[in-house]
Amino acid sequence: MDTAEQQLLLIDNDEVERKSVAAYLKGAGFIVLEASNVSQGLDILADHQPEVVLCDLNATGTDSGPLQAIKSDFADTPVIVMATDGVMSDVVWALRYGAADYLIKPIADMEVLEHAISRCQEQRQLRQQNLDYRQKLEQANQGLQESFKVLELDQLAGREVQLKMLPPTVKQFGKYQFSHRIIPSFYLSGDFIDYFTVGDDFVVYFIADVSGHGASSAFVTVLLKNMFARKRSDYLHQNDASILSPAAMLDIANRNLLTTDIGKHATLCVGVIDLRTDTLSYSVAGHLPLPMLTVDGEPQYLQTEGMPVGLFEAAEYTEATISLPPSTVLTLFSDGILEAISVKGVLGQERFLLEQLSRGPNSIDGVLEALKLNEIGEVPDDIAVLLITKDVHLGDSIIHADTGSDSE
Repeated sequence: MDTAEQQLLLIDNDEVERKSVAAYLKGAGFIVLEASNVSQGLDILADHQPEVVLCDLNATGTDSGPLQAIKSDFADTPVIVMATDGVMSDVVWALRYGAADYLIKPIADMEVLEHAISRCQEQRQLRQQNLDYRQKLEQANQGLQESFKVLELDQLAGREVQLKMLPPTVKQFGKYQFSHRIIPSFYLSGDFIDYFTVGDDFVVYFIADVSGHGASSAFVTVLLKNMFARKRSDYLHQNDASILSPAAMLDIANRNLLTTDIGKHATLCVGVIDLRTDTLSYSVAGHLPLPMLTVDGEPQYLQTEGMPVGLFEAAEYTEATISLPPSTVLTLFSDGILEAISVKGVLGQERFLLEQLSRGPNSIDGVLEALKLNEIGEVPDDIAVLLITKDVHLGDSIIHADTGSDSE
């Protein structure tokens, strides 16, 4: 046992016994401080803070017992109690009040005393290590809390920017009303929706679901938003009609994501409504659930195929065109909706959605209520809902409006 510079305090009224024990401990290399009574010992404790105290159980100099007096002011200092007898009740009492060990005087085997001191020192070191670890942990937690606060502020700022990128919650384009809702799983969302006019005759929309969550996924939604805005401008100023072809836009999105090399992919539904002919051209890139078209209360999925964008260079996208009769409702979700409903299995979830939409929710609030999305607290995945209605009864009225154009 390394005893260099280790201070011990020995409290004992019996000077002969105290000197004998002190001589042995000094010979073993300890620095021994001596006190003939408890009061003197408390003063030494306060001034020198020795690592271990050896105290006679019958030492005088305090109104209370010596062990209680020491532990009341120096609770973390280990105390080895010594007594001239080993009455079990005294042993139990001493240990209950915090004694680290109990030795019988006179101490015949000093190695037993050294071993008791060694155990006390080890326990003291362990307590100090635990205290150091706890302080470091508290400091680390404080640092994490401060970092999290900064991150939270950044995320909130990013969320505000992302919200401003979204289109109006409700927008009328001629006979068609567009409305949407996004329920994020975190501040920033990987789901995105946009709709806008192209010239006077077309409305383009898309719904995107980027892989992952948080800032990196939200960044991809910014890329998609800018890509569609750029191609819209190309149509208006450079006679580039790519914006009017959903399949072409998916091909462009696929190439753009692959060149960014950020390891993200996305599923998309892109559609173009011709306001003159009431037709919809659409294309889907790996998006689930598929778009649902409801005519006269009969919903059905719009079948089409295509790989997510950002995965394969050779991905190809098909395009379909359908007529949009009066009383048409087109509903699109991101795949977060599948995790929000209690039905298990993709086929069961698809049937469930069809059943709910056949009951006639013709507004975004009606869809949220039918699927109980308003009652959801935290969601495991972002949920995006896009609703497009044509000449649909809302209460006692039918929506009709002049073509709203925000073309450049």
